[in-house]
Amino acid sequence: MTRSKSNASDPFASAVRILSGRDMSEAELRQRLARFGFSVAAIDQAIGKCLDYDYLNDRRYALARTRSLVRSGQGVGRKILLDLKQRGIPEALAHEAWETVSAELPPETILRELLGRRFADFDYTQAGDRERRRVIGYLQRRGFPLELIFAVLRDGDWS
Repeated sequence: MTRSKSNASDPFASAVRILSGRDMSEAELRQRLARFGFSVAAIDQAIGKCLDYDYLNDRRYALARTRSLVRSGQGVGRKILLDLKQRGIPEALAHEAWETVSAELPPETILRELLGRRFADFDYTQAGDRERRRVIGYLQRRGFPLELIFAVLRDGDWS
């Protein structure tokens, strides 16, 4: 009776199993495989195979992650760039992903949608200082530029 090699000792099989759960950056996959105790050489070989089969693609991942964050209203601009950097995406690739997605989904449109979902009853002209600061702070933490926030809030058309 022959036994097959355990996936726990095969870095490529582990990488495929990890990537079947969710897409991730090359840096994230390297860290994950290192936590499993694989050698640097074995990780390099597994990563190489994943790249060859296009199971791993930082450009695709950066675009998908950026679209997801923007559509959900979780971030734009510098917030996206910081998120991608923390996930090991090179700065140039992060900027490219942001530029591509911001052309598809302009930040002003996303801001208006977010305001309509989250603050549908908010009226900038009627709100007190504390309420204004709360809403503006919320939007700034998601990476929206202050001048865009003020322009959209003063316009008042997001419902």
